[in-house]
Amino acid sequence: MANIIEMPKLSDTMTVGTLVKWLKQEGDAVKSGDMLAEVETDKATMELESFFDGTLLKIFADSGAQVAIGSPLCAIGKPGEKIDVPAPAAKPPEKAEAPAAKPAEGGQKTEDRGQKTGDGEQKKSQPAPPMPPSTTAVPAAVPKAGQVSEPTHPKPAPAAASSDRVKISPLARKLAVEKGIDPARVTGSGPGGRIVRADILAAEKSGGARVGSAVPGAKKPAGPSAFAKGPIQEERTVPVSNMRGAIARRLVESKTQLPHFYVEVEIDAGPLLALREQLNANLEAEGVKLSVNDFVLKASATALRQVPTVNASWETAASGQGQIRHFAAAHVAFAVAMEDGLITPVIRDAHEKSLFEISSEAKALGKLARDRKLKPDQFTGGTFCVSNLGMMGIPRFTAIINPPNAAILAVGTTVQKPVVKDGAIGIGQTMVLTLSCDHRVVDGAVGARYLGALKQLLEAPALLLV
Repeated sequence: MANIIEMPKLSDTMTVGTLVKWLKQEGDAVKSGDMLAEVETDKATMELESFFDGTLLKIFADSGAQVAIGSPLCAIGKPGEKIDVPAPAAKPPEKAEAPAAKPAEGGQKTEDRGQKTGDGEQKKSQPAPPMPPSTTAVPAAVPKAGQVSEPTHPKPAPAAASSDRVKISPLARKLAVEKGIDPARVTGSGPGGRIVRADILAAEKSGGARVGSAVPGAKKPAGPSAFAKGPIQEERTVPVSNMRGAIARRLVESKTQLPHFYVEVEIDAGPLLALREQLNANLEAEGVKLSVNDFVLKASATALRQVPTVNASWETAASGQGQIRHFAAAHVAFAVAMEDGLITPVIRDAHEKSLFEISSEAKALGKLARDRKLKPDQFTGGTFCVSNLGMMGIPRFTAIINPPNAAILAVGTTVQKPVVKDGAIGIGQTMVLTLSCDHRVVDGAVGARYLGALKQLLEAPALLLV
């Protein structure tokens, strides 16, 4: 009997996966270890691996379909072998004719060929492990991926794209943003006119569908074009990705269920900046380029060893009573911004690694995160998190705790300003660090001690090289 491959759970918060595209087709010979398809989760786009040798006998889910965990994707076996046909997987989201609408109070379930998807699936309770931190408001409702309610205002688009929504795969949508392509001006070659990756690449080559490019026969809009900085912004409704939907749910959980409190300290960043400049200048030939964030990550891990109460999480025991888990190792996560959200790669055993090892690992993990190639064990299991907006010029902010962590550190930019040192006023470089704490685990005095340890390490950064 043929082997059935089901949608795996590829991240701790995943409930459904979007089948981006098949890398193998029905009738193809496959071996164990071959990559069968690309699957988009709420954290990354990953390749689905075959664990069987044989022939790809049947595909149960079309490209673009949202498939619940445990639902069948394909069957592998010998030609002519019997297949126990399982319940069909979900249809591609854009095939549903009803436009995305505000869900009714209490949540609305959407049934699609017998499988729970969309809002109905997302209303289920989720496990506790990590979600990306954020400092911005998040939507409460998550429309189904693939559906776009287009604006009521007319837009320059060919007749082929004049429908009330754009049918486009998640991968093509992401590529369109990167390439500056307007999907409404691209004709899809996929099933039902769906825009796929090849269509975006073809549009990029032709150059006619770029955002803000002229449309043949279209009149030039009136107004002072000298002040135009880009295409006119139009009111529109867009679907959220699996990642953005997961962020929305988890941040609401964190902010409503975890009693946040905040402590803040301003440090003298001058010694850190001076040491960083000196090390980079002398080690440039060896490919070393340290960032301020590298120092913060190393100092955060070291401070966790000095104030271990912060390196903990709140849990609910089998009896239903709360308990606190203290971690032996400092697994420090850091926030990486992506096109449609955030993800937190983890540097494991950061307390045992040198500043240079942390720098190298952080760069590698950051690239994998932006390419959506992180594996589950690379973004789960963190015990503390660092969110740094300093490179964006933000002087100070507060971050939402990344459950099940008990704290998250928000790092602002370095600011040059007058400071008092040794009784005299001079020009200094300062940096503000804000610690968000779960008050069930961390008390104010403990948070203050942790920031004190962190301040001492960053103001005497040579200690991080020992």
